[in-house]
Amino acid sequence: MVTAVMANPLIAVVGRPNVGKSTFFNKVAGRRISIVEDIPGVTRDRIYADVGWQGRKLTLIDTGGIDVHSDDIFLRQMRQQAQIAIETADVICFFTDGRTGLTDEDREVANILRRSGKPVLLVVNKIDHISQAERVYEFYELGLGDPIAISAANMMGLGDLLEAVCNLLPAPAEDEAEEGRIMQLAVVGRPNVGKSSLTNRLLGQERSMVSDIAGTTRDAIDTLLTAADGSRYNIIDTAGIRRKSQIEDESLEKYSVLRAIAAIQRCDVALLLIDANDGVTEQDTKIAGIIHDEGKAALIIVNKWDAVEKDTNTMETYRKKVLDALKFMDYVPVLFLSAKTGQRVHTVLEHCDQVWAQWTKRIPTGMLNDVLADATADVQPPSSNGRRLKIYYVTQQSACPPTFIFFVNDEKLMHFAYKRYLENYFRKTFDFTGTPLRFIIREKQREG
Repeated sequence: MVTAVMANPLIAVVGRPNVGKSTFFNKVAGRRISIVEDIPGVTRDRIYADVGWQGRKLTLIDTGGIDVHSDDIFLRQMRQQAQIAIETADVICFFTDGRTGLTDEDREVANILRRSGKPVLLVVNKIDHISQAERVYEFYELGLGDPIAISAANMMGLGDLLEAVCNLLPAPAEDEAEEGRIMQLAVVGRPNVGKSSLTNRLLGQERSMVSDIAGTTRDAIDTLLTAADGSRYNIIDTAGIRRKSQIEDESLEKYSVLRAIAAIQRCDVALLLIDANDGVTEQDTKIAGIIHDEGKAALIIVNKWDAVEKDTNTMETYRKKVLDALKFMDYVPVLFLSAKTGQRVHTVLEHCDQVWAQWTKRIPTGMLNDVLADATADVQPPSSNGRRLKIYYVTQQSACPPTFIFFVNDEKLMHFAYKRYLENYFRKTFDFTGTPLRFIIREKQREG
């Protein structure tokens, strides 16, 4: 069983649409995590960011605007996501708009928050100058205590708000042990291949919005998990990566795709989802190339396997087709599952552990050179113009991914085919399933 956990106190940022929640979130996080536009409903899911204030670690949750009465499918799901954030939060920052003034929608959101029983801070945003301070007075009507005036866009009053948040939290335990490293998992792929469905299935809750409409997930969404054995993971659900020709330069989706790529860059293991009904597409190949070039451990997950008609060898035939299409990633395990039904989803984290172990593996220099000697004895190094390649020794420079330096007499003699042979020999000997290998060739003259 997998359950969601958060190490830091959770601070939910809620309110009706377009009151500046995401602007505040991004300013405090110090980077553009949530999409900010003057369009109600841009933030659809819960977005998380770890921040620090006066030595205290906090986790902010940005939410979509709460539109109490709308029947729109996205607005209803945004309302549900905000409700989950409210239920899991330790402190709630209720954002209102000082320019617009108090609205009926604010009153209705305030009623929801009162029923939650959680500590609530009333925030009046967009108070850009001290001369506008009188605008906060009407918000006393909500009965949620003294309003805190801020201007998120101009970074005014943010410190006062964070200090008020910390004052509502219990003091951190002084003997709190440092928590172990959390494996970062990025769920990536084309739009509508089941990324959010897989994320929700792993979590055991509706963490991300799921819809048959491509593009439902716009942000890269982080959720921390712990498994029954105590292993901890951060699962990053990402926006679908489309072809460049389908993305307008200034569109919201452009930023979503950039964050999906950034999620690959910061992950340990990338889970590339492929739709079983479509097979490997050109865009799947490009996404796989990003994962490979970034040097990440990976799993290829063929989702919607329940929809495929099968015979005795269907799975192995399909696996061969996938690896033939992604020849440069033939070291990656291929899993077949259905996020919709839950079929084989329980194996995903186990495989993540396995490829992560290979991605972080280090081999002693002595053992490496013994294996190198065997490899060069089995297949002699190539020669050119009467000069043969000599490999003096090899050492591992780093892990994540495993990177090896080969010292040779002439790097031009190290042909691609022989390098590929050595990679396959190393994989046969040391496994390295699921991780790319990096070989660096350096010239070194023998001493004496």
